[in-house]
Amino acid sequence: MASNDDVEEFLRDFKIKMKVWDVVFTNRHKNTQTLSDLEITPIYRKTILEELESLDYSQGPLEDNMIVEADMWVFGKLIKGQEVYIKITLGKANLSVVCISFHLAEHSMNYPLK
Repeated sequence: MASNDDVEEFLRDFKIKMKVWDVVFTNRHKNTQTLSDLEITPIYRKTILEELESLDYSQGPLEDNMIVEADMWVFGKLIKGQEVYIKITLGKANLSVVCISFHLAEHSMNYPLK
């Protein structure tokens, strides 16, 4: 588990890099289905990422060498009364940050910093 300072640092870096390089969302059916189910736009989804805070932290850093070669972090957010699982990463240097998962939580999530 990361400390509050670790999570704050990651989120700060993530948000700065997202402003410069934008964000790429993986095209997975359950991610797209969540947008439809919750009736939220892709633009609002990006706003949700911009508003993440340390209290939304669930897990990480988690190692990932297959997709983006950077640690993944998991957050959860209550959106329209539904818990949404959000997995993000800083991605590769000089490229966009990546949102790997943005879908309804399949299991109850833990928030160790709440």
